[in-house]
Amino acid sequence: MDAFFASIEQRDEPAYRGRPLIVGSPPDRRGVVCAASYEARKFGVRSAMPSRTAGKLCPDGIYVRPRMEVYRTESRAIMEILREVSSTIEKVSVDEAYLDLGEHRPESSPDDALRAAAAPARALKQRIFAERGLTASIGVAGNKFLAKLGSDFQKPDGLTVIPESGKVAFLRPLSVAAIHGVGPVTARLLAAHDLLTIGDLQDTKLDLQRLVGSFAARLKMLAVGEDDRPVDPSDERKSISSETTFAEDTDHRPTLRAALKELADDVAHTLEKEAVGALTIQVKVRYSDFRTLTRQLRLEEPLTERAEIYRLACYLLARDRLVTGPLRLLGIGVSTLVGPSPQLRFAL
Repeated sequence: MDAFFASIEQRDEPAYRGRPLIVGSPPDRRGVVCAASYEARKFGVRSAMPSRTAGKLCPDGIYVRPRMEVYRTESRAIMEILREVSSTIEKVSVDEAYLDLGEHRPESSPDDALRAAAAPARALKQRIFAERGLTASIGVAGNKFLAKLGSDFQKPDGLTVIPESGKVAFLRPLSVAAIHGVGPVTARLLAAHDLLTIGDLQDTKLDLQRLVGSFAARLKMLAVGEDDRPVDPSDERKSISSETTFAEDTDHRPTLRAALKELADDVAHTLEKEAVGALTIQVKVRYSDFRTLTRQLRLEEPLTERAEIYRLACYLLARDRLVTGPLRLLGIGVSTLVGPSPQLRFAL
């Protein structure tokens, strides 16, 4: 779905349409951006950004509070439409899913099969708009990696078909950061060896295993558009977390900040290793009396970087005044795991 939270708000309130809309706290309060309309994104506003920063970038932005139950209800309605198109559907977040359209493949070449699958994809977009008043972007390809890239390629309201015969050429100009599992750390490591685009990876004679270890084989596969992950219809909930129990209960702020940075680093490292991002972040505290509290925040774009995880964890602790006395335990967790949004920028 395109700018899902913001698009729902613009659909439900005509006065918001065509204007920079930001779902989240207003800029005069401590808070973050949960989602931004495409009009707001033109000013550089993005999910997880401090609302104060968004206010400076987009002073005429309209701020609305998130209505998560409305978004979840809308998601259920859209997923029901998807299930009428395919019996094999993998829901990866409130506004994103993979569908296996194998039943639409003719007995012909892979490229002909993809062209045939484009017809129900186009009809699906039209039906979602007619029934729900929202636009979707779809990628049609022979595997999940390419389909995800295609769905982000012509947003909003896009439909991109990536033929098997043209997938290597399609990938060549894209940044290495568009590949599942290439986070900021890996991207910097590859850039240090002049591997900036996927084409560079396709052509390199370097021993990638020396650079990225066991990820090398999968990196080379993805660089040529090969991905063997099936569409998984199981609805398994997954999460990543890290927590620490202090030797002595403490409310010493430097100690808590240092612990929080280590926890954020640990979570970010696992996210990169698993080649996923997270749409939900949670903090957990346990006090001297063993009372335990958790607080969470839901975003529209996936978190992957340590600095953002740390900053949002600090925000949650401060927003709900969780450090009111010595802490026995401190933790960070992330959930609603999805593929990180690919950066489809071309090399200069």
